[in-house]
Amino acid sequence: MQSVPRWPRWLGLLGLVPQIACTLIAFLAPAAWRTPAQDCAVIYAALIFTFLGGTWWGIAAAAPAAERRGGLAWAWIAAIVPSLIAAGGLVAHAFDWLPIEALLVMLGASLLMALGVDARLAALTPRWWLHLRAPLSIGLGGLTLAIAFA
Repeated sequence: MQSVPRWPRWLGLLGLVPQIACTLIAFLAPAAWRTPAQDCAVIYAALIFTFLGGTWWGIAAAAPAAERRGGLAWAWIAAIVPSLIAAGGLVAHAFDWLPIEALLVMLGASLLMALGVDARLAALTPRWWLHLRAPLSIGLGGLTLAIAFA
């Protein structure tokens, strides 16, 4: 992570703090706090996952290949998938069709799999991009999965 410029590195790491707090609360606080911690964790994971899709959209929009017919079609599609997964999961949970634990697993796994899109877009990003994205995706995905099993 040393190759990552200071601001993206520190702000990215700071972005893990809410999920770290939710994880600590879910595992260490009184049992009555577990459900609110899981609720907050699922909302935060969904927000960050959709934010990640927005970054992919921006990368695709800035790439010269996006101008060519079909050059980055896969990236445009990948960019909207996080919002669709997050919204669908939140709606399914709101209607009690999907337990919170399953939604946390779905979002945690999705955050981990997002590294594949980041890797595929790496040629269009700064050289340090994956050095930032890997620990953040692994960190947030892992924390989200851990909270599912609290």
